[in-house]
Amino acid sequence: MGAYSYQALDAQGKKIKGVLEADTDRDARQQLRAKQLKPISISSKKSGSAANTSQFSLWRGQKLSTAQLSLFSRQLASLVQSGMPLDEALHICARQTTQHRVQRLVSELRSRVLEGRTLAQAMSEHPLAFNRMYCAMVKAGETAGHLGEVLERLAIHTETGHQSQQKLQNALVYPLVLFGVSVAVVMLLMSFVVPRLVSLFSASDRVLPPLTRALITVSEFLTSTGFLVLILSLVAMWMGFLFWLRQPGQRQKWHRLLLKIPGLNSYWRQVDSTRFASTLSILLNSGVPLLDALRIASQVLDNVALQEQADNVAAKVQEGAGFSRSLAQSAAFPPLLVQMAANGEANGTLAEQLGYAASNQERELNLRMATLMTLLEPLTIVIMGGVVTLIMLAVLLPVFDINSLI
Repeated sequence: MGAYSYQALDAQGKKIKGVLEADTDRDARQQLRAKQLKPISISSKKSGSAANTSQFSLWRGQKLSTAQLSLFSRQLASLVQSGMPLDEALHICARQTTQHRVQRLVSELRSRVLEGRTLAQAMSEHPLAFNRMYCAMVKAGETAGHLGEVLERLAIHTETGHQSQQKLQNALVYPLVLFGVSVAVVMLLMSFVVPRLVSLFSASDRVLPPLTRALITVSEFLTSTGFLVLILSLVAMWMGFLFWLRQPGQRQKWHRLLLKIPGLNSYWRQVDSTRFASTLSILLNSGVPLLDALRIASQVLDNVALQEQADNVAAKVQEGAGFSRSLAQSAAFPPLLVQMAANGEANGTLAEQLGYAASNQERELNLRMATLMTLLEPLTIVIMGGVVTLIMLAVLLPVFDINSLI
């Protein structure tokens, strides 16, 4: 049985789209007619057809949002834990969602399961929707017979990441809106208001104050083509920088440089080490062997230089060295993580200790981000208020001496 995407007309002549499961194209059309629908087009999503390979590959390139992945994981976990067979659970998940592309993905997963593949194998065919960590945990859960518990853990992990992302976005809304409005006001003053005011003084033979002359120069630049050239130059530089990062070895150089910048280096290390410890804890709790967990966890790190350090730790563990000692020798991870890993190895509670370390570092990051957001709002007001004050002073200084100018 495969997944079929269709377009059909209902009794009122309205075009509708959807996904259904059928053995053949003819069976799919019969199902549509039984629902009082008139088929327009039906395309199979089964990978066995060469004609549909390009469509399937295109779907592989699409990505589930964090909210979609979290909801799918939670629904599937609840159904599997209730004792329902996996194929029926996937069928219900596909019917439950109202989003066409998610429905198509879940139907494709069910088709692969009905063909005899494991859920992890089916998910691995969609690498952008389900990353390596997700597939590894599902595989471990299927092997150990605890798929429902593993899916529940994945749902919690995904929801936690989604909540953190939402908190950061909500905290940035007000400062960004304030900054945008302030920049718009300054641009309006410099482009329209200031030129009309300073024109009263520019025709005078009197030497204008330095601040006023500077204001006139900036205003003339903003209203000329030079400003457009500057913007285009900055965009070109940014595009060139992105192209440079795509070259072999350049991203590694850039990430190493980020780790040397005072203030930023500790932040990047803490962010990636938190993600590394959290992923390791989840994988180990799901029954994934330490060596495999290290190789998978290294792939979730954003910084390429830290990713290399994590790969070196995995290589040393493979050679027989202890995990905490290998972690300490890398000198890339915080001492707290190294100490908690050592305690976990000594007590046989490595997964739990790594979870504690990740939670502690995440609390520190949230506190740091909250402090930064608290300071960002008044700082934006002070900076933009200072800019507007300078503009007003530049305009008013000649006014104070208006009699001598006339």
